[in-house]
Amino acid sequence: MSRVEVAVGERTVSLSNLDKVLYPVTGTTKAKVIDYYARIAPTMLPHITDRGVTLRRFPDGVDGTSFFEKRCASHRPAWIDTAEGPGDRGGPIGYCRFSEPAALVWSANMAALEIHAPMARCGDVESPTILVFDLDPGAPATIVECCRIALAMREVLDAVGLEAFPKTSGSKGMQVYVPLNTPHTHDHTGEFALAVGQLLTKQRPDEVTVIMKKSERPGKIFVDWSQNSRHKTTIAPYSLRAKDHPTVSTPLTWDEVADGADGSALSFETDDVLTRVDDLGDLFAPVLTLEQSLPGPRS
Repeated sequence: MSRVEVAVGERTVSLSNLDKVLYPVTGTTKAKVIDYYARIAPTMLPHITDRGVTLRRFPDGVDGTSFFEKRCASHRPAWIDTAEGPGDRGGPIGYCRFSEPAALVWSANMAALEIHAPMARCGDVESPTILVFDLDPGAPATIVECCRIALAMREVLDAVGLEAFPKTSGSKGMQVYVPLNTPHTHDHTGEFALAVGQLLTKQRPDEVTVIMKKSERPGKIFVDWSQNSRHKTTIAPYSLRAKDHPTVSTPLTWDEVADGADGSALSFETDDVLTRVDDLGDLFAPVLTLEQSLPGPRS
């Protein structure tokens, strides 16, 4: 196995098999994946640095088998911290806590193409700082229909004084984040997300469902409110996805969502995202600091 050591900030990271193709359709190599994560790190890290992340690894590329890794690898460098999270049936476990670009380079070297993050920070896993709506299209519905439902959802949220921020999932659908950054419980965020989804199903019964059963979803947008559960994670902003092309979960403007509802393409690959960040900055930055409160009791 060929290895090379590179300096990333103050760290030295050992990299291997840089020519290995992880995305066969585009010929995207591990070196390209590592380069993307190194370059996007300053923008991505604030969204995950204080959250215990789950990695989805593809050691043989996107056409091979994959596995989710919640427990931070025992062979991690000593400078990668861990934090307790919800854990598994065996109890609490130590999740990786990425606080510097070298950590993203290290995980990319393990072919951790996808990085998934919870809605709560490490310091208080019982208190989500974000509410998320995961919009999943059931074929033949597409992201076009997701955009239409996201716009309708924005109107509902506006009516109760909540600002929301959309992003692509990097796969078929999209997510809408509602920053909170004030005390809330997972029960409260989940109940509110379900209530919004139920309202949309009443307004648009032929277009929206909140029922997880696959038979209920063809041609509709499934508003997955359950992503707000304590043990759930959602694809992190700026994470790659393991699709044919190296697509990225990409923050959007609401004008872009409106364009997407009219059929404009909303799929972005690594180079597109790096250019967008250069031009637009971090469209998700307000999610980190904007303080909002959901209607109803918070405890």
